[in-house]
Amino acid sequence: MKLRSVIPMRIAKIGYIIMSLFLFSLGILFISQPDISVQFIGKILGIVLILFGCIKLVGYFSRDLFRLAFQYDLQFGILIIVLGLVLFLKPSEVINLFFAAMGFAILADSLFKFQIALDSKKFGIGKWWGILALAIFAAGFALVLIFKPNVSTKVLVSLLGLTLIAMGCMNLFVAITTVKIIKHQYPDYIEVDYFEMEDENK
Repeated sequence: MKLRSVIPMRIAKIGYIIMSLFLFSLGILFISQPDISVQFIGKILGIVLILFGCIKLVGYFSRDLFRLAFQYDLQFGILIIVLGLVLFLKPSEVINLFFAAMGFAILADSLFKFQIALDSKKFGIGKWWGILALAIFAAGFALVLIFKPNVSTKVLVSLLGLTLIAMGCMNLFVAITTVKIIKHQYPDYIEVDYFEMEDENK
């Protein structure tokens, strides 16, 4: 029986880790440089979201062992690719909705991770509570971005930075704790070759 290739799973897991660290780094940048151009933020986040969306699609179709981290990444991957394209191509036209759009995207990711935490508990993954805690933490910042208070753009950029740090930590924790790569993993179905048996009377 032909074993399933683990290459897509490795690409997805490594990509998840790299993108999570990149989100964490961007969060630190936005906090330390709150006066950075919002147009620049839109461009860089647009690129990051497009890349992360592609990684999520790879993860969804990789069919890892537990099927936890990537189970919702088909829909969400497409969503953030579209959002990334809009932010990259037309940052100046969506400036008023920029922070709310990022808040909705991160809130959606947090809700998916909330469900993954509950599923992880059923699978017996001991660190499911960490996923749950980080999901709640990220969702809290996302809600503030959505219902952004009447504050300066610099404060909102810093808040976005905190939200990206929370999102990066959440996705990194999920990738490390729930994506298990088994080298000798069989496909979900067994291919059976059928042969016509000749009638013994012939």
